[in-house]
Amino acid sequence: MNDITYDLRVLQSHLDSILQRVEHNSLTLKRLQSFEMHLLGLNSLAEILEFILDECKSLFDLEVVSLYLFDPNGEIAECLSQNNYESHARSGLLLVDNDGLFKRFFDFRLQPVLGLYHPEKYAPFFHGFSEPPSSVILVPLVRRGRYLGSLNLGSRKKDRFVKTMATDFIAHLGSVISVCLENTLNFETLRRTSFLDPLTGVNNRRFMEQRLVEELERSLRSQQPLSCLFLDIDFFKRINDSYGHQTGDYVLSSVACAIKKHLRNSDVLSRYGGEEFVVLLPEADARIAGEIGERIRDCIASLMLDYAESKISVTLSVGAATFDASRTQQASISALAAQLLHAADTALYRAKRDGRNRVVNAGDIPSEQACTV
Repeated sequence: MNDITYDLRVLQSHLDSILQRVEHNSLTLKRLQSFEMHLLGLNSLAEILEFILDECKSLFDLEVVSLYLFDPNGEIAECLSQNNYESHARSGLLLVDNDGLFKRFFDFRLQPVLGLYHPEKYAPFFHGFSEPPSSVILVPLVRRGRYLGSLNLGSRKKDRFVKTMATDFIAHLGSVISVCLENTLNFETLRRTSFLDPLTGVNNRRFMEQRLVEELERSLRSQQPLSCLFLDIDFFKRINDSYGHQTGDYVLSSVACAIKKHLRNSDVLSRYGGEEFVVLLPEADARIAGEIGERIRDCIASLMLDYAESKISVTLSVGAATFDASRTQQASISALAAQLLHAADTALYRAKRDGRNRVVNAGDIPSEQACTV
């Protein structure tokens, strides 16, 4: 009788242990599903990276989480930079241009690598943390046979990640993260290229028109001015006729590059069409806009471009106009955008008419008279 009672107690203990494991797995699955649903709902690469790095800690109750991403052409870094996300300063985010480490650890296997932390093996995946983990699990992020990187989880408990533990949940999460990263990167690349001028590498007219509306709305909220520069290369047709269109393309690219060097990170340079460029200058009043326009004009006038054994000098004509948000404006955003562009364009044509290679500042819109700077 005692033997039967003992066996029943042992069986009950096993059943209780199984039930606890089932409840734990069920809770983990629910939390994982919630994590995935939130992840799938994010719109930008920066949001996805921040969510993964922050939420994986709470999801798995961990001290250390990192993302080691393969970025051979700098596309991820460029994408994050354009969204004002400082990837180099984000703890736990590592961008590398060589996939040798991935191949050495995973060899295109889809299974995570886990065990005790050994600095000689795992330190590159946890670079920048003041205190290393005691046990780790490295989850490969792979899509269509191509490495995206790895999700790296670290615990200060030595027995947290052991080689005998099941990795189904975390491997599944790695697959979901891989899909999200690939889709978002493809979307960001498509969006970025659709807004770029392929010849000069600066923004195109479509992007400028979208940003102009956004900057006017921001200007109204902050009550800060917004200035616009219209820039046109003087006698550009002569360059094409005299030296050929390839030389003309080189001149366009060189001028765009030179203009960018005189702009702030918040300024927006776009190729408007042909040999015309537009610059949006947030929080710049008419005086500052005139000064920036003059610096750009002077820089271009001092250029001597060498191409195909030819030396080519170039000048710019510049028109400037400013939207003063502190003045009462009874107009729609689209009407204000058209008015600002028209004022800068009109100032540009006056600069052309008055002899070229000069800046004409229309001042605050609406303005009755433009003045030469």
